[in-house]
Amino acid sequence: QVHLVESGGGSVQAGGSLRLSCRGSGFTFRYYCMGWFRQAPGQEREGVAVIGHDGNTNYADSVKGRFTISRDNAKNTLYLQMNSLVHDDTAMYYCAAEENGVLAAAIDSGFVEYWGPGTQVTVSS
Repeated sequence: QVHLVESGGGSVQAGGSLRLSCRGSGFTFRYYCMGWFRQAPGQEREGVAVIGHDGNTNYADSVKGRFTISRDNAKNTLYLQMNSLVHDDTAMYYCAAEENGVLAAAIDSGFVEYWGPGTQVTVSS
């Protein structure tokens, strides 16, 4: 059974940094495309960043230059380093997994096969 568990969320002031982690189990992590999505209250879930099994990355325009997605296949763990945080980054952040690599080309929640329960990020102005 696939499990994704996020950690690292919290409250931070604008301009600060956070590092999210997502540990996967129950599947062959290194073969999967992994990603981060977020959802603010009253808004649709949106893609933040994805990383293919080959390490290629793709980012939403709103986070380019500030966020970095990475993975450690030996630890079955996905990361999201978030720098220069702004109030609009406040949301629940979800880890996502997809087996066929489609997610690496298009950060679209419709391609996600598995979701984590989420971790809250709150940025105060």
